[in-house]
Amino acid sequence: MSKVFSRRNYAKMKPGILYLVATPIGNLEDITLRALRILGQVEFVACEDTRQTRILLQHYDIQARLITYYGAREKEGSRELMRQLNTGRSIALVSDAGMPGISDPGSLIVRDAIVANITVIPIPGPSAGVVALAASGLAADRFIFEGFLPKKQLEKRKRLAALSQERRTIIFYESPRRLMDTLRDMLMIMGERRAVVARELTKVHEEFVRGSLGGLIERMEEGSVRGEVVIIVEGSGEEIDWERVDIPAYVIRVQERMGLDKMSALKLVAHLSGLAKSTLYKSSLKAKG
Repeated sequence: MSKVFSRRNYAKMKPGILYLVATPIGNLEDITLRALRILGQVEFVACEDTRQTRILLQHYDIQARLITYYGAREKEGSRELMRQLNTGRSIALVSDAGMPGISDPGSLIVRDAIVANITVIPIPGPSAGVVALAASGLAADRFIFEGFLPKKQLEKRKRLAALSQERRTIIFYESPRRLMDTLRDMLMIMGERRAVVARELTKVHEEFVRGSLGGLIERMEEGSVRGEVVIIVEGSGEEIDWERVDIPAYVIRVQERMGLDKMSALKLVAHLSGLAKSTLYKSSLKAKG
């Protein structure tokens, strides 16, 4: 092959398209006609787990070449996908359930594609957080998506404390194994408020447990929950007027509730209140004196 011929081919070659295809979160019927068409047309389907994606493709009699990109392989997978896209091949990116990149792998590949000026086209579909929110009965006009909390208890409690004054409805994802501990931490740190636990969405055993955080803890037995879990928590009713707060007493309460040392509690209260840590420290010393 001559260099001229190779150069001409390269000049004419157009990069492929990266499609972000939302897949069902449970019920295989919850997929759009457009998503099925794209999955059947692209050269590759990039997925987390080939076994999971193959169930969907076989259900709709779609023949597709699969590439995995999950977990530790995401960086390596992104390089391979970029190589394929740059040679003109189009790829459908899917997660095991829902929209790729939303608390699932995918955002790295999307970022790389955008930097490389490769067209990224989202194919909309179900998302567990939004589905749970819509049926929760809590305010859905303004909300935030928090996704998974940190696994380490101290980091998780700090994050919940930072969210304790959030006025909007909050969407969390959680594993069944950590659900009860998380609900207890929410009650301890965020205080009693309405909440909903949604599990197995769109599946045969779909369930919504609605009530207060304390009520949910009483009604749900340790280890009884199975399947994917979404927690919807009502926003804070009122903002704290920090000018009227007894800061030293508040710092002590944070220490006791979260098991923090004095300086860690001061840092957290400074973050929540917007006050300088030095100001809080002087206030605590003055009260102690």
